[in-house]
Amino acid sequence: MTHSLTELQRETRMGALGTETADREIRRISLADFETRRDEITEQLWSAAIDIGFFQVVDHGIDLARVRAAFTAAEAFFALPADIKAKYPLKKGFNSGWESLTQVRPSIGTPDQKESFQVTRPHMDDLWPSAAELPGFRDTALEFEAACWELAMRLLSCFAAKLGFERDFFTRAHDPSTVSYQSTLRMLHYFAMPEDPQGGAETWRAGAHTDFDCLTLLFQRAGQGGLQVCPGREMDSQRWTPIEPADEVITCNIGDMLMRWSDDRLPSNFHRVKNPGPDDFRGARYSLAFFAQANREVVIAGPAGKYPPISAEDYLYQRVNANFDTAAGERS
Repeated sequence: MTHSLTELQRETRMGALGTETADREIRRISLADFETRRDEITEQLWSAAIDIGFFQVVDHGIDLARVRAAFTAAEAFFALPADIKAKYPLKKGFNSGWESLTQVRPSIGTPDQKESFQVTRPHMDDLWPSAAELPGFRDTALEFEAACWELAMRLLSCFAAKLGFERDFFTRAHDPSTVSYQSTLRMLHYFAMPEDPQGGAETWRAGAHTDFDCLTLLFQRAGQGGLQVCPGREMDSQRWTPIEPADEVITCNIGDMLMRWSDDRLPSNFHRVKNPGPDDFRGARYSLAFFAQANREVVIAGPAGKYPPISAEDYLYQRVNANFDTAAGERS
């Protein structure tokens, strides 16, 4: 399926209002002994993906110390004074740099209550905080981004096999050595919520949306929940499933780009980050998201030819324009 602007606005407006929860299984898949278990893991990933579009991986090979170092670096960046962060503004159309309160989704009409710093390798030359401002930040971010890329390519190699492509098909399509590379690491800071919120029903940490990429890797901290998923086929019933965070777990989801590339066999489903309830943790929430999306010139064409071929650059441009009331050119 594809989401037209009318459909998306209708469904995401509903998503902003729905509060009912549902128990769906968010499958947790071990990647231990990956090469010897490749066929088994491939089947587990495929089954989870075609069912709900979301799954979690453990034993994934990214050391927990590296994950925690990336979280620490993100917190340090967001703690900088606003005038320092403003020296490194988001580059429109390149998913690089800092932004705050710029995503206004059709679902709610108010900005998502967050700020982010986005790292897209070819466009970062003038966007790194200086060593005096934030020592070690650049190296930590790039090392973590590289680890995420490697894991994402490993997972995508499994989907490539199921779709009838060569095992390294998506690895070649996400080549980080070229200037057309557009996969992005996004550091996110959701603002602390007041104990007695005013107008809380009109604001969301992140309104209902789908991702535009092939595959998203999301790192969350235990105790900092709020992520919920609702398969598109069930949007009318508005039954959202919470996804519990854990330090050692990576939550993964299929994005619009891979849905199109798979001729809709792999669903890109709606998700959101709700505001904390009265009994929830109301402090700041941090997460790290890696969006694996094909290089600009790569042509997206599914094996069955359901949709006409389109370049990854043009596809993302269409998706961004259909999803935001802003020209910021950024993603979820």
